[in-house]
Amino acid sequence: MKQIKTVIAGLTMLISSWAFADPVNINTASAMELAELLNGVGQSRAEAIVQFREANGPFMSAEQLLQVKGIGEKILQKNLDNIVIKSDQ
Repeated sequence: MKQIKTVIAGLTMLISSWAFADPVNINTASAMELAELLNGVGQSRAEAIVQFREANGPFMSAEQLLQVKGIGEKILQKNLDNIVIKSDQ
């Protein structure tokens, strides 16, 4: 019973951390920040986001992330509430 309570407590904390994740500005965040703050985005996808941004200019919408190789609809939907769009200029 104690193990079940521990697992439930851990899951509750994990879900809470997802629900209250820090917003991330995809136009100014580094690859390291993107990998840390976006759910389902590791270092290689985060680097692809930064490379896309450098090649094409700032993102105008979160949906534009779908143009980045490795970013699909599921990843976008997981992160949509935590993405901020602001130009760094």
